[in-house]
Amino acid sequence: MSDWRSFWDSEHSIYVNARHKDVHYREIADQIAAFVPGPSARVLDYGSGDAIHADRVAAVASDVTLCDAAPSVRASMAARFANNPRIKVIAPEDVAALPDGQLDLIVTNSVAQYLTEDELTGLLAMFRRLLATDGTLIFADVIPPDVGALSDVTALLRYAAKNGFLGAALVGLVKTTVSPYRKIRSTLGITQYTQAQFMQTLTDAGFTAERLARNMEHNPARMTFRARPV
Repeated sequence: MSDWRSFWDSEHSIYVNARHKDVHYREIADQIAAFVPGPSARVLDYGSGDAIHADRVAAVASDVTLCDAAPSVRASMAARFANNPRIKVIAPEDVAALPDGQLDLIVTNSVAQYLTEDELTGLLAMFRRLLATDGTLIFADVIPPDVGALSDVTALLRYAAKNGFLGAALVGLVKTTVSPYRKIRSTLGITQYTQAQFMQTLTDAGFTAERLARNMEHNPARMTFRARPV
């Protein structure tokens, strides 16, 4: 396994049990839904992962497009939401073919760390083109340089204790020490940004930018930004 796409397309233990996965995707869906500007909104969840509760977003939007790089994840989502006409599943290369100005909300959560700076710049240029003039971009779970493994562990254990899967989380942390995730992260690394750096990146891409008070994910030390095209 030599790249992140291969990792996410494989069997992995990022979610320590079904309870963890359910709570995670339910909370993310509810937060995305809160950003939806109205019932006619067109939403893109880019790097969506399994998005098992995307129907909660579709309930308050006109249509929801889920995009993930892993073919197995896309297949699972397509099967799950086959009977929901408001939800469609596409590959990253299909996003570039969407019409200009089509989207009212783009959300990308826990993606920035897996992109090079050049890849991020290219992605932002595409998002800028796809957003309506009054659209919104949410870039969540951006990792600052001073936030490392200890912060991640502490945040996960607190989240697990709050949501009833602490025992499974402790077992999962042990598994992670020998997992493909740890190995590929040590090989490829992750990309980190200060608040000022990420806001400047958004500005350079043609957006106004602000850091939100709360991160979308469970680790409060990571950052979520809201941006709008200018």
